[in-house]
Amino acid sequence: MKNKALIFLLYFTTILYYGCNSSDAPADTPTTGKLAICVDETYKPLIDSEIDTFNSIYKYAEVTVKYKAESEVFNDLMNDSVRLIVVPRKLNKDELKQFEKWQIVPRVTKIAYDAVALIGSKDLQDSSYTIAELKTLLVAEGKNSGSNKIKVVFDNNNSSTISFLKEKTGATKFSSNCYALNSSNAVLDYVSKEKNSIGIIGVNWISDKDDTTNFSFLKTAKVLEISQGLNSESLKPYQAYIAQKKYPLYREVYMVSKEAYTGLGAGFTAFVASERGQRIVLKFGLVPATMPVRLVEIINEEL
Repeated sequence: MKNKALIFLLYFTTILYYGCNSSDAPADTPTTGKLAICVDETYKPLIDSEIDTFNSIYKYAEVTVKYKAESEVFNDLMNDSVRLIVVPRKLNKDELKQFEKWQIVPRVTKIAYDAVALIGSKDLQDSSYTIAELKTLLVAEGKNSGSNKIKVVFDNNNSSTISFLKEKTGATKFSSNCYALNSSNAVLDYVSKEKNSIGIIGVNWISDKDDTTNFSFLKTAKVLEISQGLNSESLKPYQAYIAQKKYPLYREVYMVSKEAYTGLGAGFTAFVASERGQRIVLKFGLVPATMPVRLVEIINEEL
């Protein structure tokens, strides 16, 4: 009996020693520790709210974020600068091969259905565009010139909205009428002040009903309608149309993690995918990906 007690004591002491002193032990858990993440700048309003709520609930957890263009976000993940990112696409073949070399299985969680919104200055003559007309607007020099030249602005040279529109329209190179600014806020400000202008941004920048700046913005600019073709209905990026995949410029949002253990990255991802996190997604005009939604018709609702 004494021998058994001695063996148990040695076993317990060994676990306690390595559990407390091993340098390989993770510094964080799903609800404690520190985590730095990198996020596509398109999703700043949404992720700011998710982080603020998560940090307020879990007092011993601290999630911090840097917002960058999509390509820079993926660079940070692949260069080991961060272990969790939020982006509008999955890993490509080259990135997946690198994960295989690392012998890490990436955790990819779809958290929302998003939309790219077109906003126009109040004086803009056209309020709706087909995908073909949008392509002409982006690539044609001669058809968009003179005193009626429409200026198109993006948030960044390496923006995910640029690569997304190239994929959707088939455009390979944009005209000199297209300009890159330095943020989505700059796009909103530009379209509010400049005549004959169109801005390309993520829908969460104009959909938070609790943000009074959204209402002041809609007094100086307007949200444009998009249709797949001449025989298709022109639609604004309402949540119902995004959920039904009727709005032509809808896309998906993912959290991609290279965390090799169940740490704070897993905890934050689980929170965003939970009911409370998905309600925040809903509040910002996106469609939740991990909880059911109910479509309700609202009369005379304006975005």
